[in-house]
Amino acid sequence: MKIGIIGAGNIGGNLTRRLTALGHEVSVANSRGPESLKALAEETGAKAVTAAEAAKGAQVVVVTVPLKNVPDLPAGLLDGAAEGVAVIDTGNYYPKERDGRIDAIEDGGLTESRWTEQHLGHPVVKVFNGTYAQDLLDRPLPVGDPERLAVPVASDDEAAKQVVRALVDELGFDTVDAGGIDDSWRQQPATPVYGLRAGVEAVERALAEASPERPAAHRA
Repeated sequence: MKIGIIGAGNIGGNLTRRLTALGHEVSVANSRGPESLKALAEETGAKAVTAAEAAKGAQVVVVTVPLKNVPDLPAGLLDGAAEGVAVIDTGNYYPKERDGRIDAIEDGGLTESRWTEQHLGHPVVKVFNGTYAQDLLDRPLPVGDPERLAVPVASDDEAAKQVVRALVDELGFDTVDAGGIDDSWRQQPATPVYGLRAGVEAVERALAEASPERPAAHRA
């Protein structure tokens, strides 16, 4: 598949490494420009581009930037993407440590991914937001391995969700359907599933045990 990755931090960089190794055509962008990604491009064979170029013609676009930077992404970012593009959102809201207060999340009750979705103007698939970046390199396992890790996947776009679940499976992880984007609070920071390294049953249990009350440590 043609995949665009916007954000080249720990998650974005390691997804670039894995997806190129799996044979996908990957373009990667960050806020500092293509020249700053020269080393990653040389290491992986990915193409270093601008954010708009990363999305152009892409069947999957991964948005993996700090939440506060989502509004700074180019307007109409996804206009040139392939029809039916699946948009992955790996983001998290860290009001105290990084993002500052976002009123629509704090007061409006939006899930983090719903807020991102509204800025992008396109449905998103929330996945890998609670995954340790190094696990993308170190922990992939074949289907049926009892030690295989599972991750929750939430989206209102069922077709895109299936594309992403198949891609996650290819990356070496099981998936658990975590419902729609209004349900994605169950996998936000400080929930039982966030950062959980476990299989399908434990992930399902953790999602069920989540509380909608955002802890004080994760409120502005």
